[in-house]
Amino acid sequence: MLIALALVIGIVLGGAGIFLYLKSTSNKTLLNAQQQATAILADSQKEVESLKKEKLFEAEEEIFELKQKLELEYEKRRDGLKDTEKSLDQKELEIDRKAEIVSKKEIELLKLEDQLRGEQRELREKSTELAQKLNEQTQKLEEISGLNREQARELIVSEMRAAAEEEGQRVAHTILEQSRLEARRKAQEIIIQAIQQIAAQQSVEATVSVVELPNDDMKGRIIGREGRNIRAFELTTGVDVIIDDTPDIVVLSSYNSYRREIAKRCLEKLIHDGRIHPARIEEVKEKTEEEMKESVREIGEQTLLELGIHGVAPELTEIVGKLQYRTSYGQNVLAHSVEVAHLCGIIAAELGIDARLARRAGIMHDIGKGLDNHADANHAKLGADWLRKYNEHEYVVNAAEAHHNERDVTNVYTIIVMACDEISANRPGARRESLESFIKRMEQLENIAAEFTGVQRAYAIQAGREIRVIADTSHLDDAKARELARNIAKQIQLQVEFPGQIKVTVIREFRAYNFAT
Repeated sequence: MLIALALVIGIVLGGAGIFLYLKSTSNKTLLNAQQQATAILADSQKEVESLKKEKLFEAEEEIFELKQKLELEYEKRRDGLKDTEKSLDQKELEIDRKAEIVSKKEIELLKLEDQLRGEQRELREKSTELAQKLNEQTQKLEEISGLNREQARELIVSEMRAAAEEEGQRVAHTILEQSRLEARRKAQEIIIQAIQQIAAQQSVEATVSVVELPNDDMKGRIIGREGRNIRAFELTTGVDVIIDDTPDIVVLSSYNSYRREIAKRCLEKLIHDGRIHPARIEEVKEKTEEEMKESVREIGEQTLLELGIHGVAPELTEIVGKLQYRTSYGQNVLAHSVEVAHLCGIIAAELGIDARLARRAGIMHDIGKGLDNHADANHAKLGADWLRKYNEHEYVVNAAEAHHNERDVTNVYTIIVMACDEISANRPGARRESLESFIKRMEQLENIAAEFTGVQRAYAIQAGREIRVIADTSHLDDAKARELARNIAKQIQLQVEFPGQIKVTVIREFRAYNFAT
């Protein structure tokens, strides 16, 4: 019991001690906190005072700077107002001066107005007086002439009208004659200028081509055993091969320049290759034809490029190239067409119209001559049809169709083409009539033979003394071939006038092929 009591008393005393200790410690902590708070508050007040002084100083500086700016702005505006005031004063003085001048002018105008009124009164009085005198004179004239005023007026007007008409006709005739002379003179100047700018060369071409040989022994190889090579060459190419005593050359003769050029290239390749026999001749001839087509296309493209002409259909470009191997009265058709195109361009430029379109019409005007197998057709109409087919300009079509006055002329470009065509064709040395007649006769012979059924190709050779016909073996046998030769000969007798004889040779060759595998 005592132990428990002692324990309770001990606990109570211990708790009281702890309480007293904690209270003492808490009072000290509170005192320290109060002291720290007082110190912090004092420091804060110092900082606030310092910041306040700093901000007041900055505000005073800003106020001072703003005051200076306002004073400067005030000075500027005051100076501006002074200048404006001075300008207004000057303008006011100017206005006063002008007002004074206007007042003086008004006074002068009033004086002039009074003067004019007086003069008008005088004029009215004089006009009245003159009218009275005119009436008196008119009455006297009517009494003397026996005509009243209207009759006299009509008589005078009639005489004046007749005189005016006569004078007008005379002046119009003079002007018309002067215009004609001036137009003729101007046209001559333009044509002379155009001709001077074209360096035209003589373009008359022959009907033969010369092939050079490396040596005379090559002639024997060209002829072949019993002449088989030369016969095969003439049959395949449709040209005459002339071999004579002239050293180191062979002459190819044909009125058709295109065919002759193919034969020339073919023979040159055979000579260079060295293998000359009928099969090789046919092979080389086929390859040469393909090369010629490409060459013709390149000639057409180059020609159009040099003339500055673009947008031409490939088919027309090829026909332009073929004109290189066509002649008209011995004149190369392409050279003629290029010459016409240049002349057209120059004249069009002088007249102030489209020179490019004029050149296009010039190069295309004879394009019908480049078409194959149309010897009997009108080249102007044929060319116009092809130009329409490939959507050429209507002026270009009309130039081709009407340049020989076979159709109505619809535009000035056709007239220019007609003039340039005549200039190019009729200059000295440009054409030969006899050569053209010979070529037309050769074409006529070939066309007569080609009209018969079963004819594949026909070649007029030996200057028209022989025509060789390649027959289709699928349609003709030997008997029909002989009959075909007779019929062609009869038709030639009916349609062609010729001296001597024309030999008709029908060649019918049958070939069979097979392959061993």
